[in-house]
This record gives sequence, C-alpha cells and structure tokens, in this order.
Amino acid sequence: METLEQTKSRFADHVKLLQDKITQKLRDIDPELQLTEDIWERLDYEGNPGGGGRTRAFSGNIIENAGVNTSLVHGAVSDAFAKQIGGTDNTMWATGISLIIHPRNPRVPTSHANFRMIQAGDKYWFGGGADLTPYYPHVEDFQYFHDIWKNACEPYGHYDKWKKTCDEYFVNKHRDNEMRGVGGIFYDHYNSGDLEVDYNMFTNISESFIESYFPILEKRRDEAFTEDDEDFQLHRRGRYVEFNLLHDRGTHFGLKSNGRTDSILISLPGRCKFSYAYKPKAGSVHEEMMQYYFPRDW
Repeated sequence: METLEQTKSRFADHVKLLQDKITQKLRDIDPELQLTEDIWERLDYEGNPGGGGRTRAFSGNIIENAGVNTSLVHGAVSDAFAKQIGGTDNTMWATGISLIIHPRNPRVPTSHANFRMIQAGDKYWFGGGADLTPYYPHVEDFQYFHDIWKNACEPYGHYDKWKKTCDEYFVNKHRDNEMRGVGGIFYDHYNSGDLEVDYNMFTNISESFIESYFPILEKRRDEAFTEDDEDFQLHRRGRYVEFNLLHDRGTHFGLKSNGRTDSILISLPGRCKFSYAYKPKAGSVHEEMMQYYFPRDW
C-alpha cells in the first residue's frame, strides 16, 4: 500500500503536468501569447525554508491575462492559522494548481479552477473545483460546462452536492447573494478514508478542466462584440474582484501562509470597472444575463 508521503509526491507531480498541458492549450489558441514564468521560494512562519512554486502569467491578443500556477509549500504556521484550517498542530503541507483565464472578448467567459491536496498536522484532505463566469447569455455554453463536470463527477456520486456547494460559495453575499458567475463544482476538506481512491478520483476529475472550458473559448473567441458588451464585461469583472478580495478562502490562505503575493493576486483581471449603483441597460442582453448569476438546475 502506498504511503501518504508517496501520494503527496504523486499529486505534486500531477498538478505540474496539468499546468504544462493547460499552458500548451493556451499557446495553441493564442499564438501571440506572452509568458512570464517565475520560480519562487518562501519561508515558513518560523523563518525556515518552506517550499515555493512555479507561477506562469500570460497576456496576448485572445487571452487578455491569465495565470496558471503550481505550488508546494510546507513548514510551520501560526497557532491561529493552524486552528483556522483545522490542523492538529502548527505544521502545514499543501500542493496544487490554481488557474484563472480572462479572455479579451466579452463574448467569451472567464474561467477559474484549482485542485489541491493539504495536510495540517495529522489531517489531510483534497479540495478544489472549477467555475465559469460569463458576460453574455450564451446559455448553451453554460449547459455544456455543467454537463462536462456532471459527467466527470457522476461516477463518484458527488456532482449534485459539489454543484450546490459551488453555488453557495462563489457568491458576493454583500450583493444580495449574487453569484460571480454561473457556478460549476466546488469541494473542500474531502477525505473518504481511502487515500488511493481519493487520489484517483481527484486526479481524474482535474483532467476535465481542459474539456470543460477550451471548446467554449475556441467557439467564441472571434465573435463580434459591441462597446456595451465590453462595458458589461468590465463591470462584472469588478464584481469578480470583490469576491476574490473579500470572500475567497484561497486568496486568504495564500496570503496568510506567506505565499507570493503577485502569484496569489494573479487571479484579478487586467482591467475592470466600478460605477456607483451600476445597472445594465434596461431591455438589453446584459440585463438578461443578470438572471443567470443565481443558482439554477442545469
């Protein structure tokens, strides 16, 4: 039987391979894509070497900005942080991939995903998920995205629960419970007690991101758009920023674990907009789009 340490190593290798696959897909779609790669290291809470990561920041013609990052961090954490994450002592180990893709064309949705494995003291678990943030009511794309994740999760019997968790998590509660997008799947602190089964399930599920998102991107990337489309996109990106800074646990975890700030905040869009009491034009497709930022059965 494989040990926990061996599984941790395999999962760290898996997310690096997935990072390479997604990087290649981005390059295939956007030949003008510029990549900035940084290999970084961190110190733990006690000032000792605590791992690091590989950040890849992208910008191009089709992809306005994107980040596809992997990390493996470990070491001492504060007692308060250990208590917050549910650890049994003041040590932590975590590895994973986190990605965000902000296309330039407002007819193309933004997408985010992350897949991670965490150990805190004697406890370990898996977490992650994927969600879609569209700016134009191409409802068939929303259905497609959810169908891919349903097919990926259904063999394990978790789709309905993880879809509901996603609907309830990626929410700007200060905006009358308005979701930042149209959801997807989200799970955290998952440990069935069978390490090998869990490892296989989560590595298999993570592979579905490429199929869930890139066909939508390729389908819509050259679609004509208007100034109103772009204005709506920039305002909705503003709501995206609000969620990431105010509510996102991954952002808070990265900052509190002494992660690399630029690698954590790479999730933010290159451009966004805020207008006091913003509302889309009455009768517009953008007003129509607003109805989809709330839970529904796909």
